[in-house]
Order: sequence, then C-alpha cells, then structure tokens
Amino acid sequence: MRQERTVQTSLFDLFAGHEIGRELKAMSEWLDGHLALLGLVADDLRREGVKETGRHGLPAESVLRCALLKQHRQLSYEELAFHLEVSASFRRRHYQPLIERIIAQTKRRVLAGEPVAAGAKLVSLFEPHADIIVKGSRDVDYGHKLNLTTGRSGLILDLVVEAGNPADSERLLPMLERHIAFYGKAPLQAAADGGFASRANLAGAKARGVRDMAFHKKAGLRIEDMVRSHWVYRKLRNFRAGIEADISCLKRAYGLSRCTWRGLARFRAYVWSSVVAYNLALFARLKPA
Repeated sequence: MRQERTVQTSLFDLFAGHEIGRELKAMSEWLDGHLALLGLVADDLRREGVKETGRHGLPAESVLRCALLKQHRQLSYEELAFHLEVSASFRRRHYQPLIERIIAQTKRRVLAGEPVAAGAKLVSLFEPHADIIVKGSRDVDYGHKLNLTTGRSGLILDLVVEAGNPADSERLLPMLERHIAFYGKAPLQAAADGGFASRANLAGAKARGVRDMAFHKKAGLRIEDMVRSHWVYRKLRNFRAGIEADISCLKRAYGLSRCTWRGLARFRAYVWSSVVAYNLALFARLKPA
C-alpha cells in the first residue's frame, strides 16, 4: 500500500541557509501549495490490477520530492542516497547534545547520588522545554503549569503559561497585577485555590483594592480577615469550586488536557487557541436570543 502524504521533516530543509537551499525551499513551498499533484503521482505509482495490501511503501510525496531533488541536482541514485543519509545525520546531530545532557544528569543523579534540580533536568528529547510539574502528593506530570483567571460570566480573562513549577503562593499577586494592568482596577471580590493562601498574599490583595479575598483553604487565616462575613466567604468559595467545571470543560471539550503541537511557541499557541475557542463558544451561548 502507498499513502499520498505523511507529515514529516522536509528533505529540502538540509540546505536551509545556502543559495541552493533557498531555491529548494521555494520549490518546496510551491509543492505545499499544490497538494493536488500528489494524487496524480500516487495514481502513477499504483500498478494496475494489483491490490492495495501489505506494508506502506514510500509516500507519493516523498517519491516526488526525491525525484525532484535527484533531477534538480543531477544526482546519481548513490548520491541521492548519500544526501538523504546526510539529512538523517543532521537530525541525529540535533539530538546528540540533548542525549549527552540526559546521560550527564543520569550519571549525577543515579551513579554519583547528586541531587539534580527539577529545573535543570531534561525530561523529553522531542520537547526539551517541558517542565516537571508536581502538585502535592499527585502524580508527576510533564509539560507546563497554567494559571488562569475567570469572571462571573465564566469567560477566561487571563492565562499564563508558567516557566518551571512555581508554588501557587508565588503567583497570586503577579496574576492580580496583570488583571489590574489589563482592566484598569482590581476586582472587588476574588477567590483562589488553597495553594494561593498566605498572610502576605491576603495583605497584598487587600492593598491593591480587593475588598473580599477568599481562599478555598483558610491556611490559618480567619474568615473575618479575608471577607466581610461568613455568607460572603461561602459564596466566593462556591464560585471558586465552580471554576473546576470550566477547567474540566477546557480539558475534555477543547483539548487542553494534552498539547499535540511541538515546540514551546506552538505549545502557547495551542493553549491560547483552546481558550479562544472556549470563550467564543461561551459568547455565543451568553448572547441574547
């Protein structure tokens, strides 16, 4: 069997910074814009009367690009094989420093018994930007910690892709400062998870204009110090509990449980695209009929 196309690294990326590379890149972009050609190539590669069974052969796109590279550079089949092998060697060179880093950190941690800080560990060859995320006694996750704020409407008002695994208690005031910068003032009332609770955060929130600041877990704080009354505290704590439904929806319906795009920049783009889609859907539901 033979597929028309499989998404993979371009054969033409090898010569990226050279004049030949720029020419090959332009050819590649033209091919990317005319994918209908692949159907013609695939039809030409299929043998009449032979059933489409067995293992996948080289995709039609790869056959086309190899043929164009061979003819454009007037390569023999041996030279073409060499260039393709060099391309594979290039990819190996990309991963070699990462592999050496993993070996070094393993020797330090396992053989030498030396502690390696979580921020210094490489946990993925293919996503070297990934962080180690630990929350209490829960399982260890790999990726990036997200902090978000929402309002009474349920819309996501702000989101930060954090670097490393900062403690929640360190992030309350920076998130509040962002809110003030975006919207011109602090919210009159706010609720946060118990991990954000501290006397310093309560004082900082009050100093910035938050009248009622409720933490889900009191962490030694008195309700009277946080809010005006026990009734207000219950209302804000229930509001915070309702945010879990928004987070669950983002994970289940908008793909935020796992990012499938590669690279840190694309990770951020993936997260924000999920949030924008969620907000737009909520806009539509909130819009009066």
